[in-house]
Amino acid sequence: MDSVDTYWADRAALEWQVELGATEAMLDAPLNRYEVPETIAKPVAVAAKSGPQSVPAPVEVDTAAEAVIAASGAADLDGLRAALMAFEHCDLKRGARKLVFAEGDPAARVMIIGEVPTRDEDRAGKPFVGDTRVLLDNMFKAIGLETETKTYMTSVFPWPAGLEMPAAKDIAMIKPFLERHIALANPDVIVLMGNTPCQMLLGQGGLTRLRGTWAEVLGRPAMPMAHPSQLLRNPSLKKDAWADLLALKAKLES
Repeated sequence: MDSVDTYWADRAALEWQVELGATEAMLDAPLNRYEVPETIAKPVAVAAKSGPQSVPAPVEVDTAAEAVIAASGAADLDGLRAALMAFEHCDLKRGARKLVFAEGDPAARVMIIGEVPTRDEDRAGKPFVGDTRVLLDNMFKAIGLETETKTYMTSVFPWPAGLEMPAAKDIAMIKPFLERHIALANPDVIVLMGNTPCQMLLGQGGLTRLRGTWAEVLGRPAMPMAHPSQLLRNPSLKKDAWADLLALKAKLES
């Protein structure tokens, strides 16, 4: 009779414990947590290292060497474009919208290399846009060269760099791609339009001093010439630009 009476009390107590979350029995036998063990294990002391902890130095990447490998691996112009798209070491790429690669006929005898892309050129993904392109078209049309069919146009950089001259590390990274671009296009004559192309490919700036004289880039004749945007800002330079165009025409005819 006593067992029947306590059944419901025991069940109620059990259900109350379940409601409190006590749903599992951890041990088969009760544990006396107040019992003091005969021996207490001593904690093992860890010897602290003297001095500040050394942090591993980040691995320095030779970005110029990486650019040489990426550019030399391009077998054609499409491969070079893909190599530039995959190249992640140039910080200028992070601020760009599109890759400014080239326009015109890759088989043309004349390769025009312009300045660092402007924001308008970056948005269009093309070298020479707007009023600059209109003037460029008129300049070369005057000597019998349609820019779309008889020239191959590119920019010295595939991404914009603001209003300043690109940093030396960026120039060292992009130069292998530009030289590979010239080698794959294989033009008869190169036109260096602006100070930055002269600085990168001739190793010297000062367009006023360089223009009017033939130079050499990768074994090809190269003519330094004012950029159309410079001619728009300073129309008095158009006379010298016309003389350079006539020299270009004579070189192609010879």
